[in-house]
Amino acid sequence: MQQNKPKEQRVEVLIDVQNLYHSARNLHQSRVNFNEILKTAIAGRKFIRAFAYVVKTKTGEEKPFFEALSNLGIEMRVKDLQEFYDGQKKADWDVGIVVDAIRTAPGVDVVVLCSGDGDFIPLVEYLKNQGKRVEVVAFGKTTSSGLRETADELIDIGQDPRKYLIKMKQ
Repeated sequence: MQQNKPKEQRVEVLIDVQNLYHSARNLHQSRVNFNEILKTAIAGRKFIRAFAYVVKTKTGEEKPFFEALSNLGIEMRVKDLQEFYDGQKKADWDVGIVVDAIRTAPGVDVVVLCSGDGDFIPLVEYLKNQGKRVEVVAFGKTTSSGLRETADELIDIGQDPRKYLIKMKQ
């Protein structure tokens, strides 16, 4: 699935947790194995840093998950879940991911975006114009076709569910 990648490349990993979480749950009734995602994204290259963009709820039930990500060496970007009067909930990290990618890109050779969201196409185009390699790690079935075409590589984690997914307890 993955070809050998130059070991000297400096890699940053940006993980859109909500995007991967919902795809894993809806497609496979599973959770994502973020340890394997990180290993695949780094692919034996020079690991610079990884950010996970997560949402905090009022109940705090996600705290053990946040700690697990942190223990993998992933830096957390945390946003409170917005709850509106009409009952709608919103937690969008797109702008935060874009800002971090642009801010940190000068220090890396490769940006690995773990999301299938087509909203990131302009970011991918910008990073490539800056001479960066952009790889996308996501579920192929839910990845925007435009993002797939724009990125240098798509690593479809849906192709290897045993490796990238953890079955949810019934």
